[in-house]
Amino acid sequence: MDEFLEVLRTQRWDDHRYYHHSRINQSLHLFSAISFLCAYVLVFTNPVAAALTGWLAAMMTRQIGHFFFEPKGYDEVNHATHEYKEEIKVGYNLQRKVVLMTIWALSPLVLLLDPTLFGIFNPHISDASFIQKVALMWLFIGAAGLIYRTVQLFFIRDVETGLAWAAKILTDPFHDIKLYHMAPLYLMRGELFDSMTPEHYPARVRRRFRLRR
Repeated sequence: MDEFLEVLRTQRWDDHRYYHHSRINQSLHLFSAISFLCAYVLVFTNPVAAALTGWLAAMMTRQIGHFFFEPKGYDEVNHATHEYKEEIKVGYNLQRKVVLMTIWALSPLVLLLDPTLFGIFNPHISDASFIQKVALMWLFIGAAGLIYRTVQLFFIRDVETGLAWAAKILTDPFHDIKLYHMAPLYLMRGELFDSMTPEHYPARVRRRFRLRR
């Protein structure tokens, strides 16, 4: 268990230091995290609302932060190129995210072409019925994306890495709120980028930072 938790902490730290320099991105992640927590609650009472909240509010804002506000040039803090960071990314790098988001965006067209979705649904009879079925498809796509990458990591890395990544994704909303709750305030002060200097982080993280430097 200690080794698993260390792998999880390492994945979280690498994700932060490599992919969350922009305070705008961090602020969008804060909004995304709160939206995801709402979706977590709604999934037990209203799965349709959970899917719409999760994809339209949480996922969209999160990916807008990564694609449009996060620097893509040479990372002076970590001494790494964007290409290197994309290559070593444990989860969904930008290329894999494009594939996932494309599947998500095009999925309603499949339902328009085949209202039964290959016999799974009854044909929709109203706009509300159509939206409900799209939301259920989005729930499936989200779960399938998580399971697919987890199992893929079992083979290309190891089981521990895959399970740690799945745990990271599911708990990211809680961790992001803890890590980025001050990001909007920094933005209002005019700070567009996190300095990523180790003195801002706990002693355990500072030790890892020095080792990795």
